Amino acid sequence: MRMIKFLLLAILLAPFVAHSSGQEVKLDKAPIDRADKESLQRGAKGFVEYCLTCHGANFMRFNRHHDIGMSEDDIRADLIHTGQKTGDLMEAAMRKKEAEGWFGVVPPDLSVIARARGADWLYTYLRTFYQDTSTYSGWNNLTFDKVAMPHVLHHLQGWQVLEPGTGNLVQTKPGTMTKEEYDRFVADLVNYMVYLGEPHAPYRRELGITVLLFLFGMLGLTYLLKKEYWRDIH
Repeated sequence: MRMIKFLLLAILLAPFVAHSSGQEVKLDKAPIDRADKESLQRGAKGFVEYCLTCHGANFMRFNRHHDIGMSEDDIRADLIHTGQKTGDLMEAAMRKKEAEGWFGVVPPDLSVIARARGADWLYTYLRTFYQDTSTYSGWNNLTFDKVAMPHVLHHLQGWQVLEPGTGNLVQTKPGTMTKEEYDRFVADLVNYMVYLGEPHAPYRRELGITVLLFLFGMLGLTYLLKKEYWRDIH
């Protein structure tokens, strides 16, 4: 119930948190594959390294990552860096008062951000930051105009500017990753955030298929039973 209330609140508040830049941005298709555990593990490591400092994921516990093939030792080595236990919630390292002072607003919890925004939106958003001297952080975003969040991944992607007249993004300084490597990194990160919003989804689908097969099997047996029951009467 708490998860449902949080999701509804995130959806209702989305129009008030973001405002459009006046131009429609075509969303790129995110290559999501929930069955790719290696991608989910890479995404989890990227999330902890680059997102968890400011944003929390308060509906997820560290030990839940057993579901994507991570052992206790993997979780301790790759996901826990501030002394938490594996059974603890994934809370942000930054305090709320510090966040308000630095960004003017507390960074939102990301537990259900993929369900509220959509995977394609996140995939596009994380790849469309550009430098803008008119903003407080020095960064802006084609997908989320006047966003308060700085581009924390700029050293990976590189520096981009908005080309006057065309509205296209042009790289002015390369990052440590090529475009293909950065797109793959973002894809893994978004894939993980999709998992984060609904970790039970694969199991629920498998269970649903099993239940449907059982019901179809029972339907056949029931029909045969009906024929056997009425055979002598007809």
